[in-house]
Amino acid sequence: MEERQPSGWAIGFTMFAAIMLMIAGSFQVIAGLTGIFENEVYAVTQDYFLEFDVSTWGWIHLGWGVIVLLAGLGLLAGSLWGRILGVIAAAVSAVANFAFIPVYPVWSIVMIAVCVAVIWALTAHGRDIVAER
Repeated sequence: MEERQPSGWAIGFTMFAAIMLMIAGSFQVIAGLTGIFENEVYAVTQDYFLEFDVSTWGWIHLGWGVIVLLAGLGLLAGSLWGRILGVIAAAVSAVANFAFIPVYPVWSIVMIAVCVAVIWALTAHGRDIVAER
């Protein structure tokens, strides 16, 4: 049985996913800290099914941002737990950003797109980075 050689493209895209996780996690930490310390930065909408105040959204983004950042670091190291945590964190981050759309729409849509790209890279080519080492 012939062993499949990992493609350089797949390894590069997985590295891209790791770096995007770290960047997305850092951005979410910044967004979270902004929501915690500056309540007037984000617009507050009325009659939304998730009626959290801006500080609560800040803590949500801060917590998930740290987890997403750690997942990116784990993935960069080539670990299986990093890949698993990366997919879970990106999925939860996409859902959290979907709920955040009425508060900050452009940011949320960009983050959802990044999360979808990361999930695709990790599920389609995640193990290729380990095979390269």
